[in-house]
Amino acid sequence: MNLGFIGTGNIVSDVIFGISKSKIKYKKIIISPRNKKKALNLKKYFKKVIIAKNNQDVIDQVDWVFLGVLPKVGEKILPKLNFKKKQIVVSFMSTTNYSKLKKLIKTKSVIIRAIPMPPIRLGKGPIAVFPPNKKVKSFFDKIGETIEIKNEKLSKNFWAISGTMASFYELLNILSNWLIKKKTNKIDAQKYVTLLYSALAELALLKSSRPLKNLVNEQTPGGLNWQGVNELRKSGYYRLLEKSLNKIYKRL
Repeated sequence: MNLGFIGTGNIVSDVIFGISKSKIKYKKIIISPRNKKKALNLKKYFKKVIIAKNNQDVIDQVDWVFLGVLPKVGEKILPKLNFKKKQIVVSFMSTTNYSKLKKLIKTKSVIIRAIPMPPIRLGKGPIAVFPPNKKVKSFFDKIGETIEIKNEKLSKNFWAISGTMASFYELLNILSNWLIKKKTNKIDAQKYVTLLYSALAELALLKSSRPLKNLVNEQTPGGLNWQGVNELRKSGYYRLLEKSLNKIYKRL
């Protein structure tokens, strides 16, 4: 099968990297020329990547179409494009809901909303999809782990959580900069912080069938971690995090 991408931003690049390194069987990846520099880099890096003349050219050549443009851009260009019947269309557009996509696309294509995240380029991480679809699940399971959502209203919760990625990176940045200010080598500081949080996340994943609260409660009373979490609680740090999530959700 041929895969097509409308939009060549960061997340599309991550998905293409993930696909190219996976066991997914495909003939060609056709990409739009929207971001010329990134499109050329992808073509240079992968032999099976071809740059189309325009967005319609992408659609005409492929079996699956991935929409990786900003919602405002997508809502402007989609009505002008002619999709094929039964073509699988996977949208990465955050604030454009399912019913709106159906109106914009018009053709009776198979429409799926998906939330890929940057680790997909490593073949890791969750991909939340709505509505459930066996073919799409099988596809994304080869470059991550698919979480199927039966209700679009519930999918908004996952979109909101996806909006905390930069906040997590900022946390790592603050911690590593703190070490650097304390005269720690920059490389050592960043390596320690990223390895620590990567390992903590892996441990939490192994215990994900149990309440995550257990990992918090098992900290020794009076210990360093006990002090750290309680000081942040008192400062309202976690309430602000939840408030931020609610605002992102409202936007969705």
